[in-house]
Amino acid sequence: MSVEAPSLLRLEKTSLREQALSALRRAITSGQLQPGTHLVETDLSDALQISRGTLREAMRQLQQEGLISAGARGRLSVRHLDAKEIKDMFDVRGALESLAAGELASREDRGDAVSALRAAVADMERWAASNLEDRIEADLKFHRTMCHLSGNETLLHVWSSLEGSIRMSIMYAGVDRALKNMDAKRHLDIVDAIESGDAAAAAATVREHMSTAAAVLVEDAG
Repeated sequence: MSVEAPSLLRLEKTSLREQALSALRRAITSGQLQPGTHLVETDLSDALQISRGTLREAMRQLQQEGLISAGARGRLSVRHLDAKEIKDMFDVRGALESLAAGELASREDRGDAVSALRAAVADMERWAASNLEDRIEADLKFHRTMCHLSGNETLLHVWSSLEGSIRMSIMYAGVDRALKNMDAKRHLDIVDAIESGDAAAAAATVREHMSTAAAVLVEDAG
């Protein structure tokens, strides 16, 4: 029992950390915690009913994801993106995901990848009438799946490092604009281009997808 007990305690701690992460991500993405909001440890640990140590672990992860940032004297606050940062981020996404799409389209055995991506689009359609969090996760799943299926681990790692910024972009222009970018038909166009076997066309479709998405979010900015 002396060996098993510490393991059980670690699992419990991990569970609390994951629950705190999920709750804080949801609060940031939904706008409950607005960009620029200072995050006070005592208030958050009381609200989540977790220790400050567990909260700090969750907040370190959120920093790595780009959802929160450190300001003067190390004070943490919800990150704020400006229009240029969003455009830059979508340009990088376009480069990464067009590389993935082109790779998938060039494969003779692309059928399995196409099936997986069509299933991801079906999930988007299934969650279309659900809450914002579910729709965001379904959208991210599609793009993450495409990067994963490319087999390029470096590409997937770099894309994953942008996930926090992707989530923050939703808050920049409001939910209505963000939801326009989660339209299933726009994503089916990418799958169709990959299925066609034309790598250049698949890459171009993704770049256009990202360019349009960025324009929707930053329209009339500044």
